[in-house]
Amino acid sequence: MAIMSTPTTFRPVLERIAEEIERTPGSGRAADYIPALAARDPRRFGMAVAELDGTVYGVGDWREPFSAQSITKVFTLALDLAREGDELWEHVGREPSGNPFNSLVQLEYENGIPRNPFINAGALVVTDRLHTRTGDAAGELLDFLRAESGNPDLAHDEDVAASEAAHGDRNAALAHFMASYGNIDNPVPVLLEQYFRQCSVAASCADLALATGFLARHGIRADGTRLLSRSRAKQINAVMLTCGTYDAAGDFAHRVGLPGKSGVGGGIIAVVPGHCTLCVWSPGLDERGNSVAGVAALDRFTTLTGLSVF
Repeated sequence: MAIMSTPTTFRPVLERIAEEIERTPGSGRAADYIPALAARDPRRFGMAVAELDGTVYGVGDWREPFSAQSITKVFTLALDLAREGDELWEHVGREPSGNPFNSLVQLEYENGIPRNPFINAGALVVTDRLHTRTGDAAGELLDFLRAESGNPDLAHDEDVAASEAAHGDRNAALAHFMASYGNIDNPVPVLLEQYFRQCSVAASCADLALATGFLARHGIRADGTRLLSRSRAKQINAVMLTCGTYDAAGDFAHRVGLPGKSGVGGGIIAVVPGHCTLCVWSPGLDERGNSVAGVAALDRFTTLTGLSVF
């Protein structure tokens, strides 16, 4: 099917996808290792598409805030890369991990350098470096999301942050292990507090689709200023495609064909460079931590519209 030529066709496509998802028996389960997320109904569903000019379309629970979790890693990566450039890649790699997102296994073999910025170890490095440069990585992220989404009410969910901190031993182990190799600048308790607050941001599909727009505009922010060069925006999109859904990235690329980033809150963002950005939310996760209905909805979107990077 040819690439759609007008944004007016997005609405019926989204409505069709929502109808198909509603007819499908719910599957997956909410993230239960973070107690504050466990109570979410896995059958909830929302989806939004944002045009380059900020026009946004949505269906279902597309205005319902949810815990962004690892989706925020895309934005902290962009904010740090804009500040320090290629020096960042000396501290974190760009390769798929092939292991769970919170694995300790590869770090010892690779001398404390995480495989990519979207597994937890890599995200901790990026947050650490952004905090060194700004003095408040979580605050810098929140300011950016508010500006790009146009929603000044976005906030951290303090209950989620506290829940993560109370059950964050694995992240603490990752941070301490990397610190032993000299790959963490800030005291580990400071870094963890920043990281848990970062992941606790509550935002809707509309908010996150709009906030991701700079990647579809090749590095240009909503106000027309440039955050990233075209080349660095391409780098982030490439790492999203190959690493954005953890050890399911190959399957996601095969099914969806777009740069994407998932979070265990049930959200997934995706980018069609030069066309639009998407966010889908449904809390029911598969065994790899990706939204079951979310991946299915994005699969249907690219099939119905022909929009893909391939």
